[in-house]
Amino acid sequence: MITDPIADYLTRIRNAIRAKHRVVEIPASNIKKEITKVLYDKGFIQNYKFEETGPQGTIKIALKYNPVTKQSAIVDLQRVSKPGLRKYSGSAEMPRVLNGLGVAIVSTSKGVMTDKEARVLNVGGEVLCYVY
Repeated sequence: MITDPIADYLTRIRNAIRAKHRVVEIPASNIKKEITKVLYDKGFIQNYKFEETGPQGTIKIALKYNPVTKQSAIVDLQRVSKPGLRKYSGSAEMPRVLNGLGVAIVSTSKGVMTDKEARVLNVGGEVLCYVY
């Protein structure tokens, strides 16, 4: 049993990047699917596919690398809000990652979105992770 599925999700992606894997397979959940969609929309991953096999299903993520330097599009993933200590932020004090170069993924009442989208919609929520 995993106590923090989002941290497990981020760790699997981080480990796959360090091992230079092209595809990583992760057990699915609704929040992980929404985070995957945000990562795809912001250009951090190349593609994704949701497979409904078994009771839970899986997410297959194709990681994105620079063809010349072989560097990953994702430099680092950091979990911010943890099960033991949740981090919430209002729309006015939404965190900026690397002065706007990275994104903070936020779970709001209007769904999972980036910090910039949350500022535009004027909603706050739980800061799930930083990606840059």
